[in-house]
Amino acid sequence: MMNLLERFFPVHRGGSKEDAKSRLKILLVHDQVDLTPSQMDAMRAEILAVVARYAEIEPTKVDLRLERGDDGINLISSVAVRRVNARLAVGS
Repeated sequence: MMNLLERFFPVHRGGSKEDAKSRLKILLVHDQVDLTPSQMDAMRAEILAVVARYAEIEPTKVDLRLERGDDGINLISSVAVRRVNARLAVGS
């Protein structure tokens, strides 16, 4: 389970204290969102499918995570784009 969480919430290695803080934040956000690991995988797949409709992406260079912010929980994403697809017709 921790490996799955680390895929969505990368932990920056900066010592055991910082590691523990990051892991605690991950668990708190995960509890608040109340999504199972399979739901998180499904959400990631759906988001990437939508982005892939508009751009050719580098699937190994994707970072999707949930972070707790001042105003709630934020989805933070970084998706490496190889190139943008030709403009799609409106309504496609």
